[in-house]
Amino acid sequence: MCLAVPGRITRISDDNDPLLRKGRVDFSGIVKEISLAYVPEAQIGDYVIVHAGFALSLLGPGEAEASLQAFHELAEFQDKQ
Repeated sequence: MCLAVPGRITRISDDNDPLLRKGRVDFSGIVKEISLAYVPEAQIGDYVIVHAGFALSLLGPGEAEASLQAFHELAEFQDKQ
């Protein structure tokens, strides 16, 4: 199963080559370095959908919060099982 998850960009390392542009993305406390090559318009504070280390698209704050809330509810449900 493939799953893309939302995360918030906390830092961007600019590079002269847009294909090498990377950012630090916070996934509810877990921070990973992610390629921003597919979202050149992304800025610090933006939410992105990430799959396999690549940010695929930008996500609005409301939509991101709703997705994160659904993930939290799923985790709580699994903990009760």
